[in-house]
Amino acid sequence: MAGIDYARPLTASGNLRRRRRIDRLMRGSATAAALIAVAILGLMLFAIAQHGASEISFAFLTQNSPEQLYTPGGGIANAIIGTGLMVALATAVALPLGVLIAVYLTEFATQRTAAPIRLALDLLYGLPSIVIAIFIYGALVYGSGQTGFYASLALAIIMLPLIARTTGEALALVPRELRDASQALGISRWRTTVGITIPSALGGILTGTVLAVARAAGETAPMLLLASVFDNTRTSFNIFGQALPNIPYEIFNLAESGGKVNVAKAWGAALVLVIIVLVASLGARALQQRSMRMMSR
Repeated sequence: MAGIDYARPLTASGNLRRRRRIDRLMRGSATAAALIAVAILGLMLFAIAQHGASEISFAFLTQNSPEQLYTPGGGIANAIIGTGLMVALATAVALPLGVLIAVYLTEFATQRTAAPIRLALDLLYGLPSIVIAIFIYGALVYGSGQTGFYASLALAIIMLPLIARTTGEALALVPRELRDASQALGISRWRTTVGITIPSALGGILTGTVLAVARAAGETAPMLLLASVFDNTRTSFNIFGQALPNIPYEIFNLAESGGKVNVAKAWGAALVLVIIVLVASLGARALQQRSMRMMSR
């Protein structure tokens, strides 16, 4: 083109320098935000470990709460068992429903029908747990009494969108060629889904389930509103007939009671809960990385 000196070296214009300054500013801001988030998490973990590590012992993990508050000794074994039972029942309810929803959205739904379902899952995922707990309380608990089953239902509602979303993402990563090859051999679509697609995405499904379990184990509102047991000194397996001891309620009860002994036990219970969530989260990350490696082969 006329008027352009191609021999002239390229130099940074004022606009380019401004863009570079904005780029450095945004990079620095993003890095600073990430460091702040990591620092806050590190401070929280350090504080919980500092105050609760002295309480962790074999007796603390295997003995029940003492009969009297402000009494040294005892542990949270009954709360660990109660939390495990309620989370296990919630997983048994949420896992098949979440997988079925993801399979329908990924394999069978049209774009017109999938859009409102995905919107509902997004809204349910962002719904505060206290709102879900109040809904279960008004619909089932009011007039009948608290049970571990009702708390499990609330936890299942919390887990459902997370399992559905992660399962859908895992199913979407399965190569389309596997489905096409199966159907080319005359295998029906639903048998292809059950026999090929779901097994191929099993790692991603397990990852989402473990992440949902980690989230449910740390939820407090459903436990306080739906499973606040008054006798927190005995182990109970009657999940359908009464409220069960659980770690979130144990922490709340000990912290509210006050006193040096109870507050120390609350820190110890908090540390146990953090370790459970941390181990589950790390396990989920390991499963996710393994699943991605298998998908890439």
